[in-house]
Amino acid sequence: MKIAYIASYPPRECGIATFTRHLVQSMTNSPKEEGKKQEVSVIAINDSEQVYDYPKEVEHVIRQHQLEDYHEAARFINQSGADICIVQHEFGIFGGDNGVYLLPLLHALEIPFIVTFHTVLKEPSFIQKSIIREIAQRASKIVVMSQLAIDFLSNIYGVSSDKISLIEHGVPDFSELTNPQQYLVSNTWKRKLVFTFGLLSRNKGIETVIQAMPKVIAKHPEVLYVVAGTTHPAVVRHAGEEYRESLEKMVEDLQLENHVIFLNHFLSEQELFAYLTQCDIYVTPYLNEAQITSGTLTYALGAGSAVLSTPYWYAKELLADGRGKLFDFKNSNELANTMNSLLDNPAELKQLKFTAAAYGRQLQWSQMGARYRQMARKILATPRPTVVNTKPVPDVSNLTPLNLSHVRRLTDNTGIVQHAKFGIPNLKEGYCLDDNSRALMMMLMAQQYRRPKESMDLITTYLSFIQYMQREDGNFRNFLSFSRQYLDEIGSEDSFGRTVWALGYLVRYAPNNSYREFAQELFQRSTQHFATLEHMRGRANAAIGVSHYLAYHPTDEGMFKLLNVLIEPLLAGFEQNSTKDWQWFEYNMSYDNGILPLALLHAYEVTGDERTYDVAMKTLAFLEEITMCDGHLTPVGNDGWHQPGKCSPKYDQQAIETMAMVLLYQQAYEVSKERHHLEKMYTAYRWFLGDNSLRVPLYDSETHGCCDGLQQGSINRNQGAESTLAYLISHLAVLKEADVIRQEKPVQTTLISTSVLSSKIS
Repeated sequence: MKIAYIASYPPRECGIATFTRHLVQSMTNSPKEEGKKQEVSVIAINDSEQVYDYPKEVEHVIRQHQLEDYHEAARFINQSGADICIVQHEFGIFGGDNGVYLLPLLHALEIPFIVTFHTVLKEPSFIQKSIIREIAQRASKIVVMSQLAIDFLSNIYGVSSDKISLIEHGVPDFSELTNPQQYLVSNTWKRKLVFTFGLLSRNKGIETVIQAMPKVIAKHPEVLYVVAGTTHPAVVRHAGEEYRESLEKMVEDLQLENHVIFLNHFLSEQELFAYLTQCDIYVTPYLNEAQITSGTLTYALGAGSAVLSTPYWYAKELLADGRGKLFDFKNSNELANTMNSLLDNPAELKQLKFTAAAYGRQLQWSQMGARYRQMARKILATPRPTVVNTKPVPDVSNLTPLNLSHVRRLTDNTGIVQHAKFGIPNLKEGYCLDDNSRALMMMLMAQQYRRPKESMDLITTYLSFIQYMQREDGNFRNFLSFSRQYLDEIGSEDSFGRTVWALGYLVRYAPNNSYREFAQELFQRSTQHFATLEHMRGRANAAIGVSHYLAYHPTDEGMFKLLNVLIEPLLAGFEQNSTKDWQWFEYNMSYDNGILPLALLHAYEVTGDERTYDVAMKTLAFLEEITMCDGHLTPVGNDGWHQPGKCSPKYDQQAIETMAMVLLYQQAYEVSKERHHLEKMYTAYRWFLGDNSLRVPLYDSETHGCCDGLQQGSINRNQGAESTLAYLISHLAVLKEADVIRQEKPVQTTLISTSVLSSKIS
């Protein structure tokens, strides 16, 4: 069995690196009866721009903040011959927002993986919760180190408890260390030692122990407090040594120079073992309860130390049943009293150490490694079902119900507000015609397919806004302040075209004749400006609206002529700019790209013109080649445009790009009845739900809004009208086609089992 490990690794100085090395050693040095040693391939995570002299088992390196390294690591693991992967997860060691770069790597793995969660938060952010859920969904097994972590994963993150195993943090066999006094600072072994180790940061609460020392040394002047460890690298980058210097100043002010020393380096294992086995009392004085595991605390227990700790989550669980003592957060007086009590009663101190050591023997790495090894063998021995002989129809069985709560939140009696800060309307930015036109179309779709009770009221609000923004000459303004003051005289061609689209859609799908007549009046007044449109997307949006109008009024010859005025420049652009390798309307592929072939497909629906259909399908195929090449939608990003011979920019990806692709595939299916377009439509829609290049959802199931963009290392958490409406329009389009799919005869599927060769688990 060959195992790939993804984690930080020594000589990098961090707790997870040390954990991973011990895990590798404990799994590799298997008992003789289990056969030969396990093969090892470590994929090490470098921090910042650091370079390390890794041991031979490190076969590949990921630079923390380089997204391409994660893709390359997945390829390396898949080609390495590894049978299973073990991942050590901590938000801070991976790149991107809260370590989101790990997700594309795990998604691309072709072998099963186990993940150990070193942090499970009680109140995660949206991105943190999304990351944990995605990892948990894909992992074969999840390992945590406390029962509370299991409870959190089950109740907060929705992870099935059947998938979670409790394997406690391992500890070394401290009995192997001989003559530990040689590793201590000169003469410290002659004194009563109080010890704390680990990377320093303010949440460690070292000041609590220092403030307790005057009361302790008043009764026990031989006590020496040793604080071992460097300052956390992230703290050094942002605040330097400010915290350490404040502690040193506190020692000086309290005249404790002979009773407190700082060992400002990362202890070797021999040094660490020596201090843990020789200290009289070990203290973890963390400042808050939100700590789900602690390697330092576990080591102290395993070494048989008398442990005192604040009552953070992991400490309460690990030190239960007399294995240690707790004192309240920041309570130096209580800590001093507890230390004095133990130092006054050697028998009680000895019993505390005995109880800790007895439990610690159960945590030795040899036993923990055996449990991980057994888990890996069981996963590989379990057949993995594979589905064959299925037609490419999307699985729409678990589509979420339509929820308009965020739309209602953004809408007042004027219209829908443009922007939001997170899920809160940003009234300062006012309103725009673009969004109210999209909102009108979305509510019309909702009224057709799901008929929410608020649909008629909201349709009226958005239509009224459009009427308010139309000028006397039939053109439209775009921006309106929150105080209902016009902010421009003439809006953009895009906003004009989108409004014509919405009005044409209303003509076609009006809930009653009154709305249709009102829409026709606004629509007709705008037609005089069609010929003056200069930009393709303005023409394309307007052409879609005209096509909807003609679907209801198929004998309006004048409107067919206007449709030709809008469509012909798109066809001419294709003829002028397309080559064998560049099947597109322009030299640049910029924004809202799917709208261009979508307009042609709508025009074809009402005209039947084969040239229009041919160009539409060629450009759809070309756009698909660029944006659907990785098994998920990757729209052309707004951080630059795509040009012939260059790489398509991946970020900043916008929701309206995805909406255009969903509608494009829907219309391609409507005019061709080719079922593979439905599959692509659903694939594009899944971009909102996490099937994207970062593997994180943009749809927020708590607010029912949609995040404003997918950036290189994060998502834009603002949930404005444009992105939310883009999601809802896409969702409604999929719901409509899902109804079609459900009405068809189910497809027969066959399950076959992928067997596992016995050699893989030897």
